[in-house]
Amino acid sequence: MGILQANDHTEFPDPVYRATVLKPLFDGARLHHAGALSAIDRAHLVMLVETGILDAAQGAVIASALLAMAHEIDPATLAYGGDVEDYFFYMERELKARAGTDIGGRLHTARSRNDIDHTFLKLGFKPRIDGLLAACRGLLAALIAVAKRDRDVLIVAYTHGQPAQPTTHGHYLSAIIEVLIRDMERLEAARAIVDLCPMGAAAITTSGFPIDRHRVAALLGFSAPLQNSYSCIAATDYLTSVYSAISLIFLHLGRAVQDFQFWSSFEVGQLYLPNAFVQISSIMPQKRNPVPFEHLRHLSSQAVGRSRAVIDVMHNTPFTDMTDSEADTHEMGYQVFDVGHRVLDLLAATISAGRIDPERVAVNLSRSCATITELADWLVRSEGLSFRLGHEIAADVARGVVAMAGDLPSDGYPVFLKAFEHHVGRKPAGGATEFARMVSPEHFVSVRDRFGGPAPAAMDAALAGYEAALAGFEARAEANRQHEADAVAELDRRILNIARGG
Repeated sequence: MGILQANDHTEFPDPVYRATVLKPLFDGARLHHAGALSAIDRAHLVMLVETGILDAAQGAVIASALLAMAHEIDPATLAYGGDVEDYFFYMERELKARAGTDIGGRLHTARSRNDIDHTFLKLGFKPRIDGLLAACRGLLAALIAVAKRDRDVLIVAYTHGQPAQPTTHGHYLSAIIEVLIRDMERLEAARAIVDLCPMGAAAITTSGFPIDRHRVAALLGFSAPLQNSYSCIAATDYLTSVYSAISLIFLHLGRAVQDFQFWSSFEVGQLYLPNAFVQISSIMPQKRNPVPFEHLRHLSSQAVGRSRAVIDVMHNTPFTDMTDSEADTHEMGYQVFDVGHRVLDLLAATISAGRIDPERVAVNLSRSCATITELADWLVRSEGLSFRLGHEIAADVARGVVAMAGDLPSDGYPVFLKAFEHHVGRKPAGGATEFARMVSPEHFVSVRDRFGGPAPAAMDAALAGYEAALAGFEARAEANRQHEADAVAELDRRILNIARGG
């Protein structure tokens, strides 16, 4: 048998191929990308007319047909019949039926399904990214609001699962805020890659026609055309960049969720969720189960896992045009956005509703001697000791206070006095009142007023920076929205003008 020629469709499509490949792709295109394909047709036509590749009369016929199709065809009602290969050829057939075979066939001058496919996939990608960024801004705003509210609210900070030092809830949340800002910047950078238009690359090498790629990109609301034409159809890093950035968002948020669940445990109890966020046990009446944290944990993991699945699909694929990076993979990836929105919205609501329990914090700080680091520091500053000697004295004090189940500020001075005299051979200059003030959690926080610390002045400066970052995200989002709205208006104006013969 000879090689099957491209136009030999006498046995096409095979029923199994139709059911497993062609129909799902047709349905995906009509449900997700019909509007983008219509916009591409109109933008390409405007460019063809403006460059003189098509004359005004030809352009008017095609423009009128495209407008009629947009009005008369509802993609949601279409059913795949197997008589065309895909949604693109279905719409091309409809165009030819309205404009005539010769005129309708001229719209495809200087383009290919290769550049069309990646263009409409990018057009479908951008609003999903923008929606996720909007949800991130909502979470960021909630985090900033609670960090401001709880700027001075003490908590126990943990390392290795053990009480470490006192800080404030606002200071802890600020750490999450800074990671989220960096994650959002990464997603914005990935969006900038998506925002480069492949149209005009045609199959691989652009075209011998005098096309204007910048004009098409502008009409479609892209920031610019993607320069290298081979890159337009082969370098699908826009896909891997976006899902890499998304996976980091939810990987990082999942770590904070783990802390929140630990804080809300009965044994720690420093974070309290109101009843609206708590489920009860069907058998144990005493239970208050903070299940939002469990949902946040597993949904964050789902977002990470689904993002990585998209990236894994791209692993070891050839650097060329191939279906691996196209519709089916994008369809799989869209689930990431659905899950991601659930995480971001639920986490914003949970953080806003939660409250720190000051009594439990006070008990845990007292039991753990978490302010003892400041004793070592104070001995260096007030007694002129080396930090290592101060550390040894402080360790002896912590062991003694914990052994007696005491409270460091009120019970620790006699233990301190004994340890100091043992190591130094004299009495300390400070008395019991100074000792109690110095090892209090309030002093511990207030004295740490360095850049990035939890003291009020340092926190106020940080929070002002976070609010400025949020404002920047909002401004860039609005600029993108306005740019794309202007492009839609310009495209609508030009296609109507061409349809009227102008």
